[in-house]
Amino acid sequence: MNVETGTPAGIPAGAPAGAPADTPAGAPAGTADGRARWVSGLLAALSVTLTLAGTAIQWSVPPEWAPWPPFVPDHAAGVAFPLTGAFLIRHRPRLRLAWLMCAGGLGSAVNVMATGLQLALAAGGDLEGAGRLRIAALAGWVVAACALSALLPLLSPDDRLPSRRWLPVAVVGVAATVAEGLRGVLRPAPPAAAYRYPEVIPNPLAVEALAPYNAGAQAVLTTVINACVVLGVLSLLARLRRAAPAGRRQIAWPLSAFVVYTAFLLLGQDSWPLATVWAALIPVAIAFAVLRHRLYGIDTVISRTVIATGLVVTVGAVYFGVSALAGLLLSGYDRLAGLAATLAAGALFQPLRARLGRMTDTLLYGRHGRPEELARRLTTEVGAREPANALAAVTSVVRDGLGVTGVVVEAGPPGTRPELRVELGAAGTWPRVVPLVWHGEPVGRMLVGPPGPRRFSAAYTERLVGVAVPFVADVAHAVLMAADLQRSRERILTAREEERRRLRRDLHDGLGTALAGMAMSLNLARLSLREAPGAAEALLLDLRSGMDSVSQEVRELVYGLRPPTLDDLGLAGAVRALAAEPGPPVEVEVTGGTGDLPAAIEVAAYRIAQEALTNARKHAAAGRVTVTLARSARALVVRVRDDGRGLPRRRRSGVGFASMRERAAELGGTCLITSPAAGGTQVEATLPL
Repeated sequence: MNVETGTPAGIPAGAPAGAPADTPAGAPAGTADGRARWVSGLLAALSVTLTLAGTAIQWSVPPEWAPWPPFVPDHAAGVAFPLTGAFLIRHRPRLRLAWLMCAGGLGSAVNVMATGLQLALAAGGDLEGAGRLRIAALAGWVVAACALSALLPLLSPDDRLPSRRWLPVAVVGVAATVAEGLRGVLRPAPPAAAYRYPEVIPNPLAVEALAPYNAGAQAVLTTVINACVVLGVLSLLARLRRAAPAGRRQIAWPLSAFVVYTAFLLLGQDSWPLATVWAALIPVAIAFAVLRHRLYGIDTVISRTVIATGLVVTVGAVYFGVSALAGLLLSGYDRLAGLAATLAAGALFQPLRARLGRMTDTLLYGRHGRPEELARRLTTEVGAREPANALAAVTSVVRDGLGVTGVVVEAGPPGTRPELRVELGAAGTWPRVVPLVWHGEPVGRMLVGPPGPRRFSAAYTERLVGVAVPFVADVAHAVLMAADLQRSRERILTAREEERRRLRRDLHDGLGTALAGMAMSLNLARLSLREAPGAAEALLLDLRSGMDSVSQEVRELVYGLRPPTLDDLGLAGAVRALAAEPGPPVEVEVTGGTGDLPAAIEVAAYRIAQEALTNARKHAAAGRVTVTLARSARALVVRVRDDGRGLPRRRRSGVGFASMRERAAELGGTCLITSPAAGGTQVEATLPL
C-alpha cells in the first residue's frame, strides 16, 4: 500500500488448479525442479520475515506517523500467498501461477517493510532517506499488484486465460498498474495542508510540472485498475458458466472468496481491515477448491495446518482469557490462576482437535466422503441383506465412498478360485490390491481402481479404506461360510444317498441272494425228507452255515451304520477298546462325562480317534500314544498325541486326514493336525455340543 495515497496492493487471487504433473515431489535438489523448490522456500521465508518485521516497525513508530488503517491486504498477502505458492511449487515446480503467488507475496512484503522503514526514518527526522524508501515501497506495490491483481484472477484455476478475448484485460491491468507506480515515482510534492503526516516526505524524483495533472491521472488509473480487478472476478464467472458440474464446484470456492474480498476492498479504507482478514482466508478457500478435486497432493499439510492454527488460536485465547479472569477473581494467587488456565486449555485441547479435524474433512471432502458416513452406510447395507447380495451392495458403497473408477471384491482364500466375484466399474489394468483378513484368516481381496472425478487425498483415502475393509472382510467371510454350508449340505445329501445306495446294494446282492438260496434249500430239504433223509440232513447243515453268513452280513451292515461298541461300552469304553488293539501302548484320559453325548458327536469322536490311532500305529513309529477326551459345557475335544517322527515337511493331505476334518466340519467343529515343538504328531478335534 502507498502510505501517502492509500492505494492497495491489489486483490490476492486464486491458487492454480489442474496443471499437469511435472516431476515427482521428491526430485533431488540438484535438478532444476529441486532448485525451484529451494528457491520458492527461500522466497516464502524471506516474504514472511519481511512482512512480520515491517509490521513490527510500523507498530513502533510514534502515533502521528503511524499508518492508517493499521492493517491492509498487503500484510495478509505477504504471508499467505508466498507460503501457498511454495507448497504448490513443491508439487508442481513449473507452475506459473505458483511463481506469480511467490512474486506477488514478495512484492507485498517489500512494500510492508519499506513502508515501515520509511515511516521510522521520517519520524526520526531523516526525510531524505524516507523519500528514497518510498520509491522501494512503490516498486514492491507494483510487483504485487501486477501479480496478484492483474494476472492471477485471469489465470486461475488452470494456468491459462479463459480465452484470447481476455488477453487485453490482462495487458491493460498490468499497464495501468505500472503507470500508477510510475505516477507515484514522479509525484510532485503534495500541499502540506492536505498531507496526512506531520511533515511532507520529499520525492527525490518529483516532476513538479505534473502537478496540474496528478490528481486526475490518479483517479483515472485507480478506476482502470479497479475495473480490471472486477473483470478478473467476472472471468471466473465466465469459467463457471462453461464448466462441468465438477469444475463448477471447484471454481465456486475461489469465486465466492474473491467476490466478498472485492466488495470489502471497494467499500473504502474503513473496510480494509475486514478485507485484510478475508485476504488471509482466500488461500484457505483456494486450497479447499484444489484439494476437493485432488489436483495436488498437499491436502494433508493444509489439513494439519488448519488444525494446528485453530488449536493455537483457540487454546491460546482460552488460556489467556481464563488467566485474566482467574487473576481478577483470585487476586494474589497467581499460581492458582495459571493452574486454572492450564487445566481449562488442556480440557479443551482434544475435543477441539477432533472437532477441527471433522470440520476440515467436511470442508475438504463434503459429508458424503466422511469416514463416519461411510461406516453408517456400510452397516446399513450389511444388516439389510443376505451375504451374496450384501457383498454387491457393500462393493457399491465402497466404490462411491472412495470416489474411484471401480472396485472388485473377490471372496475366497488366496491362490484359489474365488467363491464369489463382484465387479463394479473399471478397476483398471493396475488396481491397488487390498487383502481382506477376518480375525487373522485371509478371506479374499479387494481391487481398488484409480481415483475418479471426486478424488480424495492419499492419506484421506487410506482412512476410508481402513474403515471399509473390516466391513468388506465380514461380508466376504459370511459369503465363504454360506458357501461352506451349502457344500456341507451337498456333501451330507450325497453321503446319505451313497449310504442308501450301499445299503440297497448290500441288501440286494448279499443278504437278498443269501435269503433266496436259503429258501431254495428249505424246499429241497422238505422234498428229500421222506425219500432221502441223508440228503435232507446235508441240506440242513448247509442252510445252517448259510444262516451264520447272513447273520455276519447283518452285523456288518449294522456296524457300518453305527459301531456297536458305542452302544455296548459308551464312547469312553469304545475308545479304550480301540486302545487295547495291538501296537504301541495307548493311554486314554477322560475328563467330564461322556455318557449323554448326542449320537452324531459320539460317532464322529469315535471315528476320528480310530483314524488317528490307525495312523499312529502304521506311520508314526511311535513309542507311546495318548488319547484325551475332554468335555466342557460347549464342546467335546478329542486329542490324540504320539511321540513318533511327526509330520513330514512336505506333506499332502491324504484320505484319512480329509476324513477327520470333514467329520468335524459336518458338526460345525474343527480338526487341527500339527507337529508340536516337543516332537510327534497331534490330532485335535473340537466338536461343539
